[in-house]
Amino acid sequence: MNIHEYQAKQLLKGYGLPVAAGVPVLKAEDAEAAARQLPGPLWVVKSQIHAGGRGKGRFKELGADAKGGVRLAKSVDEVIANVGEMLGNTLVTKQTGPAGKQVNRLYIEDGADIARELYLSILVDRSVGRVAFVVSTEGGMDIEQVAHDTPEKIVTVAIDPDKGVTGREIGVLNSALKLEGDAARDSVSLFPALYKAFVEKDMSLLEVNPLIVMKDGRLRVLDAKVSFDNNASFRHPELEELRDITEEDDKEIEASKHDLAYVALDGNIGCMVNGAGLAMATMDIIKLYGAEPANFLDVGGGANKEKVTAAFKIITADPAVEGILVNIFGGIMKCDVIAEGVVAAVKEVGLKVPLVVRLEGTNVEFGKKILRESGLNVIPADDLDDAAKKIVSAVKN
Repeated sequence: MNIHEYQAKQLLKGYGLPVAAGVPVLKAEDAEAAARQLPGPLWVVKSQIHAGGRGKGRFKELGADAKGGVRLAKSVDEVIANVGEMLGNTLVTKQTGPAGKQVNRLYIEDGADIARELYLSILVDRSVGRVAFVVSTEGGMDIEQVAHDTPEKIVTVAIDPDKGVTGREIGVLNSALKLEGDAARDSVSLFPALYKAFVEKDMSLLEVNPLIVMKDGRLRVLDAKVSFDNNASFRHPELEELRDITEEDDKEIEASKHDLAYVALDGNIGCMVNGAGLAMATMDIIKLYGAEPANFLDVGGGANKEKVTAAFKIITADPAVEGILVNIFGGIMKCDVIAEGVVAAVKEVGLKVPLVVRLEGTNVEFGKKILRESGLNVIPADDLDDAAKKIVSAVKN
């Protein structure tokens, strides 16, 4: 689950981290009152969407010459004008795609005198099986370009879970970020507090871009992006109220109700698979044969007929889907359960696109028999390669 910047900062403030004062705005008429709560003389008006690149983004409705989704204002009147332009309009960034995202929330924040912009994130480094800091002196809006062109400027520091952030790691991070004086002294509490927030709240990503050194030499968290591990949501019911479903795909919301691992993509072939690894392989082989997957969907190892039916409905609800590939290897999951779910879903919602089904494993013959006797126009496949070829051919023809 992702949250907005202002929500992330409120959470981090609870851990004692240095963030600027700010006020969220959901209605244009609240802009003046929000701005007057802050001292000025510089305000920052920030679009709140679940996508990066806001500063370099452009609003569809305002033309190519309009300012981006993060704007500086030097008066309350200028704050009000920016809020009027931004709220309710569609911001397009590199991460939103051409469709963009409608800006339904803004964050008005007190300005900062910036001396240096740094990059910091915390994530799970699967190569070492530990939480790690990723830092760079090249903070700001072009960190992706830095990672691509000069990866040597990015330093990764893994943390021993038994020891936490010790003086040694703080020293390494300070050296990597070239922190001295007050900034280095601030880091002694900042790095452990960030790590504590990450671990205690079961985050999957905590990104501070930029972490700034101000002209007075102190550190400040100028931006914050936080994602939580959905698998740990049962431990954090207090975080549910931070969820903004207007930022999520309708199909993904529906999938979450049925405990399905679903991610909407931009392709035309819907996929229903059991197991994340097999799902990734299925997506890869679809691309290999010249088509694009419309989704990642893992029904899991213990799905029942109702769950499979729900998954099939979600796939067919996507108007971009021109064909469906069901690829099941039955271990815990039984092939006849998958077949029953597919038949039930098709009878309920209809089938207007080609459907290729590859079944293998537990009760595979029962599953194939159910599909044969269903009267559905199902294209059977013997293995994954055969299935991919058939669905791509059926869609193209």
